Amino acid sequence: MTMHPLAEPMSAPATPDLTSGRPIGVLLVHGFTGSPASMRPWAEALAGRGYAVEVPLLPGHGTRWQDLNQVEWSDWYDTASAALDRLRADCEAVVVAGLSMGGSVALRLAEERPGDVAGIVLVNPFLSSSRKELVALPVLQRVVPSLAGVINDMKKPGQDEHGYPRLPLKGLFQVTRMWKSVVPDLPKVTQPLLYFQSREDHVIDQSSRDTVLAAVSSRDVTHRVLEESYHVATLDHDAETIYDESADFVARVTSG
Repeated sequence: MTMHPLAEPMSAPATPDLTSGRPIGVLLVHGFTGSPASMRPWAEALAGRGYAVEVPLLPGHGTRWQDLNQVEWSDWYDTASAALDRLRADCEAVVVAGLSMGGSVALRLAEERPGDVAGIVLVNPFLSSSRKELVALPVLQRVVPSLAGVINDMKKPGQDEHGYPRLPLKGLFQVTRMWKSVVPDLPKVTQPLLYFQSREDHVIDQSSRDTVLAAVSSRDVTHRVLEESYHVATLDHDAETIYDESADFVARVTSG
C-alpha cells in the first residue's frame, strides 16, 4: 500500500539562533488510527521557530487498518522513545506532545523518562472512557476485526488526517491495556503540563481530562478549552492557538 506523503514520519533539526541559542526539541505523537499528517502543520510551525522536531509514524499506522491488529502498545512506546533518544542526542531539552492516544504515549515517556522530558503538551488525550461498550472489548476483539472508523472529527472543512476508515478492535484493546500501565503511574508526572481540550469532541468523553488532571503531580498546569475545534484540534479552527501557545510553553519550560 502506498503511503500518502503527509502520513510519512517527519523530522527537522534545531535552529538555535532562532530560539535561545540552545538546541531545543519537541516530540509530537499522533493518535490511534491517525498518522503524522495530523501533527505535520504543528511540527512545521515549531520548526519555523527554530525547534528540532520529530514526528514518528507509530507501528501499525500509515499502511492498512489490519496492521493495527498486529501490534502491541509497547511497539508505539518504543518507537516514540527512540524518537526521544534522537532528540536528546542533539538537544539540551525536549518537550513531548501527544494527540489523543498519543497523549497516553507522551505521558508514559514522562513517567518512565522524567529526566528526558522537560514538559508535556496534550491535545484531547485518550486515557479513559465512560463508554460501556468497552467492557466487552476483551471478548469482542477476538471475534470482530473492526468497526466503523472515527477519523477526521474536525469542525473545519477540507481537512484530512490521513487515518484509517476502520477502527481495529485488537488495536483498540492495546490502547486500553496501555491505560493500565499509564494511569496508575500518573502521580509520577511532575513536569509542566499544557492541556488543550475541545469543548465538543465526538471521539472521546471528558473522563480523560478528569483522569489526568486529578492524578498528575505537576504544579505547573495550564488547561485550555478550545471552542471551535472537535477531536483532531491540531488541524481544526483552533490549530494556530495550539501552535502559538505550545511554542511559548516550550520556550518557557526550557528556559533554564
